[in-house]
Amino acid sequence: MPLRGIRFCSFGILYLFLNSFVVPTASYTLKDCMVKQNTQVICRKNSFKVFPKDIPARVTSIELSGNTISTLNKTDLENIPNLLRLDLTSNRISKIESGTFVVQLSLEVLILKNNSLYKLQEGMFDGLVNLKELYLTSNQIQTVAPASFKTLSKLRILDLGYNKLRHLTNILQHTPHLQTLYIPANNISTFHSWELSNKSTELVILDLSQNELRFFRLTAGIFPKLKTLNLRDGIKNGIVWEVNDTSYLRSVHKLDISGVRSSLHGLQEVIETFNSSSSLIYLQLNNISNSLQALIDVSCKILKLSTFEIRNNGIKVIRSDMLHLCSYLKILDLGMNEITNISENSFQSLRQLDTLNIKNNCLKSVPNAVRKTQITKLDLSHNNINVLGCDDFSNMTRLRVLHLDNNPLVALQDCVFKDLVNLNELIFQNSSIELNGAFKKNTPNLKTLSLINNELTDLVHGGFRALNSLQYLSLKGNQLQQLKDGTFFGLSSLTHLDLESNKINEISNCTFVELKALKTLNLRRNCIQYASVEPILNPPFAELSKLDTLYISDQIRSHKRTNFPQNFLQGLTNLSILYMQTNNIKFVHPHTFNYTPNLNVLYLSDNFLTDIPDNLFCSIQLKSLEMSKTRLRSLDFLLHANLTELEVLHVAYNTFSVIREPVMLSLSALTYLNMQGNSFTCNCDNAWFHQWVITNKQTQVFDAYNFECSYPPNLKGREMLQIDFSSCTVDTDFICYISTACAVIMTLAVSFTHHFLQWHLVYAYYLMLAFLYNSKNKDKRAHQYDAFVSYNTNDEGWVLGELLPKLEDEQGWRLCLHHRDFQPGKPIMENITDAIYGSRKTICVVSRDYLESEWCSREIQVASFRLFDEQKDVLILVFLEDIPMQQLSPYYRMRRLLKRQTYLSWSRADAHPNLFWEKLRQALETQEHPMGEHILLTVEDGPPGERPDQ
Repeated sequence: MPLRGIRFCSFGILYLFLNSFVVPTASYTLKDCMVKQNTQVICRKNSFKVFPKDIPARVTSIELSGNTISTLNKTDLENIPNLLRLDLTSNRISKIESGTFVVQLSLEVLILKNNSLYKLQEGMFDGLVNLKELYLTSNQIQTVAPASFKTLSKLRILDLGYNKLRHLTNILQHTPHLQTLYIPANNISTFHSWELSNKSTELVILDLSQNELRFFRLTAGIFPKLKTLNLRDGIKNGIVWEVNDTSYLRSVHKLDISGVRSSLHGLQEVIETFNSSSSLIYLQLNNISNSLQALIDVSCKILKLSTFEIRNNGIKVIRSDMLHLCSYLKILDLGMNEITNISENSFQSLRQLDTLNIKNNCLKSVPNAVRKTQITKLDLSHNNINVLGCDDFSNMTRLRVLHLDNNPLVALQDCVFKDLVNLNELIFQNSSIELNGAFKKNTPNLKTLSLINNELTDLVHGGFRALNSLQYLSLKGNQLQQLKDGTFFGLSSLTHLDLESNKINEISNCTFVELKALKTLNLRRNCIQYASVEPILNPPFAELSKLDTLYISDQIRSHKRTNFPQNFLQGLTNLSILYMQTNNIKFVHPHTFNYTPNLNVLYLSDNFLTDIPDNLFCSIQLKSLEMSKTRLRSLDFLLHANLTELEVLHVAYNTFSVIREPVMLSLSALTYLNMQGNSFTCNCDNAWFHQWVITNKQTQVFDAYNFECSYPPNLKGREMLQIDFSSCTVDTDFICYISTACAVIMTLAVSFTHHFLQWHLVYAYYLMLAFLYNSKNKDKRAHQYDAFVSYNTNDEGWVLGELLPKLEDEQGWRLCLHHRDFQPGKPIMENITDAIYGSRKTICVVSRDYLESEWCSREIQVASFRLFDEQKDVLILVFLEDIPMQQLSPYYRMRRLLKRQTYLSWSRADAHPNLFWEKLRQALETQEHPMGEHILLTVEDGPPGERPDQ
């Protein structure tokens, strides 16, 4: 029993000790990184100098842009075998060790933009057998080794732009399925088709822009699938353009020769290549320095040309004959010129024109020329148009998209849009207009209307009543203060209404009554105020049962505390997303969200919500909750919030410092936690949270490695995750229980041992002494005495008067007596041990005085130990008187069990004294036989006081 108690206590303490050194093998919290959707790691602009080592093996996408990594080692990616996308943009990578990507058999996208690579070496991309996209833009690459792309047989997109390449060799040899090749802004001056390939390729896009080409030689049909050819800013004076067969470029659909600085003849030669057998439909002729009209004429001879860009060419007037040859055009872009006048018949020959872009010019009115077209899209934004007349869009019944933003318009007439019966989209922003009933009776098919930043101060009743098809209306950035009843009358199809950044301070209960289909309402940055949280008679959103998203944030224009009535959200039974941040809200009534049973996402950040009612969220099942910068002093309100489906929680920049275990365990579905900017108590109060942040595999704790300590003072400013909390991880209650249990068990064990086994322990001690003595003296001389006599001084008269004369004088035995033969000055125990081991036998003269004597007890103990040690018959017991059994010590009992026949009784020898002495003589004569072979004595079995028949 004692041994089991000791073992249990020892194992308990050992377990607790070892447990304090347990190191987690996996973590969901990465240092200076963020995990999205459990598979995407983002470590953007975190000053990493080497590739991080703690990225989980399960991730499929890593972004490490904006760091200072200089080398990719072969061990950096060996433990991330499932990677599909790796983005290392804007580092300082100048070296990639051979074999770095050998385990990246699944990688499909590799982005190495803005680094310091100067050479693509052989073996650099070994292992990337499934790579489809490789971006090497803006490095210092000068050469490409012949086998650099050897394993990239599945590559589809290769971007080598903004490097220092001079030749195109060694690129397509090992990438037979390459479809897009970007090589802009290198040092390529000559393009020879044989450098790129000697057989047909699958290239669809080829970008050679900004390369100062002086030779372009295409001697074979290696581009049967080429659709886009970009030569922007890439042709210089004196270019040698040699295309042996114009059919080599017959598949090109889009050509960009903007910004060329070649002679007219040179450019005409380029354009004419696509004139006959080409399928060119899109031509960009922007930023041309001279001979523009001649180039337009040549270009418009391309029969299939349908999209023509003539931007940024300094054109001031569009003459009637300027585009007379462009009869097949469908899209014409004249933007970013200086056009002030367009002749009335300028577009007369463009009978197929569908889209006209004249934005960023200097027009002061809508050109008459546009009315003679059948276009469906017209962009007149960023001009100087200051007035719109009733006939400006007359007969333009096919027009569907009209952009008039950023013009100095002041007012609209109610007849402006009278003929735009099919208009779907009208962008009318950044002006200073008055509507004047322009939408009361026109544009019945309008679906999108943007009136952003127009300084509107008032909306009249029924001002939009003709827009019964309108789905999106933006009145953002105006000066509206009140929304009158009937303001949105007629907008029965409206799904999105944007009223952000006005001065609205009150919403009538009838304001939105017509908006039965509304799904998104934006009321950000207004001045909506209520006196208290008490319920109001007519809630403003009572009729918006289909509303899905409501923005009611940033109502702080007056710098006062904002109150929202407890039934403010009444009627929003379908609301799923609610923005209420930055409102200076001090209190949210517990019944506020009882009216939004489908609310999933709630933003309450940047308010004064120091205390949250426990039952505030009980009626909703949130999936995302943001309460950053709300001065929260504790997260205990989450315990009873019933947020069992919450997946995302933002509580950054608050004032709480301790996170209790029950709080986090109550959020069973949490996958993302943002506590950035809080300061934590770094003592045992946060020990569980510290361990949870490191070891939990479900919840990503954003920026946890930058959590700082605020207490105790000696740890202030230290990173919390660097603090050793191991002393706190031991359960003190359990230790107290174990310690108490062990103490009780040990007390019982000691008591039990003392009561029942004390003599066994003493015996073991002396047995050891005997063993040591025997080992020490085994080589010494033979016994000095025949017997050592152990007796009490009170029995000395019998010993000297009876025993000594008989044994020494008559029988001739040599006896050892302590008063006569012990060596003076020697320790008593050593004298006793020497005497017993120096004698053949030990005679114990037992009496009641003997049993009560300490030294006599020691003598018989040593004699008994010798008996067990040597396994010889060396002990003779002589009882001078009858002694009851219960008064005998355990040593006598053991002797009785082992050798019952050697007991002699003097008290029973009165009738036959000579027989007593004879038996004693026989016992002394016995030659130390083993205990199992002793000479039988005829004395009665058992000690005096106990008969054999009892």
